[in-house]
Amino acid sequence: MDFPPAEFELRRQRVFDAIGKQGVAVIAGGAATGAFDLFRQTNEFHYLCGVEVPHAYLRLDGSMRWTTLYLPRRDPKHERSEGTQLNSSDPAAVCKLIGVDDVKPLEALVADLTDATSLFTPMAPAEGREASRDTLLHAKHLRDADPWDGRPSREEHFREKLASVCPQAEFHDLTPILDSLRLIKSHREIELMRRAGRLTAKAVVAAMQITRPGLFEFELAAEADHLYLRSGAMGPGYRPIVASGANIWNAHYYRNNSVLADGDLVLMDYAPDVGCYTSDIGRMWPVNGTYSPVQRELYGFMVEYHKVLLKGTIRPGVLIRDLATEAAEAIRPVWSSWPWSKPAYRDAALKMIDSEVAFTHPVGMCVHDVGSYKSDPLRPGLVFALDPQLWVPDEQLYIRVEDTVVVTPDGLESVTKSAPLELDEIERIVQAGR
Repeated sequence: MDFPPAEFELRRQRVFDAIGKQGVAVIAGGAATGAFDLFRQTNEFHYLCGVEVPHAYLRLDGSMRWTTLYLPRRDPKHERSEGTQLNSSDPAAVCKLIGVDDVKPLEALVADLTDATSLFTPMAPAEGREASRDTLLHAKHLRDADPWDGRPSREEHFREKLASVCPQAEFHDLTPILDSLRLIKSHREIELMRRAGRLTAKAVVAAMQITRPGLFEFELAAEADHLYLRSGAMGPGYRPIVASGANIWNAHYYRNNSVLADGDLVLMDYAPDVGCYTSDIGRMWPVNGTYSPVQRELYGFMVEYHKVLLKGTIRPGVLIRDLATEAAEAIRPVWSSWPWSKPAYRDAALKMIDSEVAFTHPVGMCVHDVGSYKSDPLRPGLVFALDPQLWVPDEQLYIRVEDTVVVTPDGLESVTKSAPLELDEIERIVQAGR
């Protein structure tokens, strides 16, 4: 595991503090998919114990501050086919390995819940491979709108089962508690994200090096996939965005099946899953190796604004709205003297710097991670995507540059900093690759 049992224990102790002595928390792990795939645990379950076994459950008893892990029984036939899997046959060994207080078979959970009067369980969708809460909620919306579907999710079904087992219990949502804990990362979590960030940056450079007219967008993603898997990642943290030309206007474009054309820009946004943690990035470069005057005008200004944000604006103890104001004041002289070729470009840039658009979502176990940070002063350990974005709707132009940053005690650290920002350097990389 990437974390020692003591780190998971500290997280569970914080849950005990939040649910109180009368509270019992129950978390369901992910289910087997039925595919020939590598199982990837759901984030909330992994966060509390690190167990990568399908159909596992966790019970946290606030009265005793006692954690019980429920696992499937040993399956000798399955073991002969796929190898040994963690199971409930040797509780003492599992307790020592994982750091929980007890291990039981799945059927024991019912009896252990019958006396619960205050039951906490997550109400939000469980995030699995390449998923974030926003994507899962959208999938639920599609299911609910489908007159031939509308089935409950696994999480909804689990809550219904809990209600039937514990009719006397008052139910509470565990999701806000876990979201708050996950928002601020430990030094070990940040180290995993540094690894993810370094791989992300290397993948972007590798994609730059093979870029030339006539390639397909998906070939740049394949270059990243090769690097991620060769480096020990679990695969992608989310589906790749490799958009060229007009495809860039769709900010979350994913088809990646267009041919790179001479004169176009390409936008790449793709990061790996490293120990159930990911990163986020955005870089734009010219397919032919040379930014056109307009491309240099727009992307060049974005890079200058991004550098202002990275060079000391962000620090702990300050509100996002104040940081945005400081950054706007710092970049305004550059904006005023920038050689804008059209009023629409100048106005779009002003709208961007006078907003908080650069301060986007948290990053962590999901690329669009959980928790809210914009209404409180920044805290060390917060990780988020710094992502200034410029729109020119009349021309369907969308320009962005993005890094994943960590708030440190004295400022910030970009975990994707090894991906080049300067336009001249990017041109050299693309041209050298050709």
